Amino acid sequence: GRAEGVKGRDMMREIGIMEVGGFQVGHAQDLEAATGCTVILCDRMSSAGLDVRGGGPASRESQILAPVAAAQGINAVLLSGGSAFGLDAAGGVQRYLEERGIGFDTGVAKVPLVSQSCLFDLGVGSKEVRPTADMAYQACENASRSAPALGNVGAGTGCSIGKYRGIDRAMKSGFGTFALQSGPVKVGALVAVNALGDVYSPDGKVVAGLLDKKKSGLSCTLDELFSDASPTGNLFTGNTTLGVIVTNAQFSKTPLTKISGMAHNGYARAIRPVHTTADGDSIYALSVGSVPGDINLVGALAAQAMDMAILRAVQTAKSAYGLIGLSDLSH
Repeated sequence: GRAEGVKGRDMMREIGIMEVGGFQVGHAQDLEAATGCTVILCDRMSSAGLDVRGGGPASRESQILAPVAAAQGINAVLLSGGSAFGLDAAGGVQRYLEERGIGFDTGVAKVPLVSQSCLFDLGVGSKEVRPTADMAYQACENASRSAPALGNVGAGTGCSIGKYRGIDRAMKSGFGTFALQSGPVKVGALVAVNALGDVYSPDGKVVAGLLDKKKSGLSCTLDELFSDASPTGNLFTGNTTLGVIVTNAQFSKTPLTKISGMAHNGYARAIRPVHTTADGDSIYALSVGSVPGDINLVGALAAQAMDMAILRAVQTAKSAYGLIGLSDLSH
């Protein structure tokens, strides 16, 4: 499997996502409306990088992560449903942190720095209900150091995959995590998988995504895409995969931007097609520790962990909102 390492003291091995340390995770969702959000709260202001590869992102406070920007860290990352409407939700995280005196000290007030990205889930449940500041505040209150729930929770509540032929032939996806350790270095991935494309297993086979016309088995998005000689029209029917890499290795935001870019290799292994104009695929990378680490090692572990987190997101997703989950798909 992809998580196998070599024998020896520094063998790469799977660990629990919260073993990385230095952060908390909280979910909140509206199950009836099929939308939600997931917050990653840093124990301290943490260096962060961001790499956006999809053509249709919805984000807030993303520019402060650019290497040329003055901010050297952030307090939290929020992953949210609701498309661009969901961008209001970050205000709830700011309120939660401000009440606790957490934020960048401007000399006048402490301003919490919260970066956010949203995915498009409006076509799954209610298009009128989106994550709000109150929902995000609740996610902060729910945050803990316990292993976060997976599947149809938080930002994964309204996630779906395989939408090239529309939502009718799509499958249910969700939220997943995976983490690895090599020597003292720990790297974890958290991801809400909401892709236009299909999800592939380590052996290169489609495991979930576009259903066949009878909806009893799988088709293949790439095959159908390649067979279409003319444009297929509007593909913005509910996409964007959002990920966060957390590591106990110490980096500034410039190398973290590179690490987030390397983590996109995990997207490319597990999702096909990926980074389309109808996706807003984004990955944050957070340094939440002080362990010395090599950028190439951490970047490679990040890609590996993200690959497996995506698979876990579809494995744990349950059938809902008229969408079939992997556990209910007949083979």
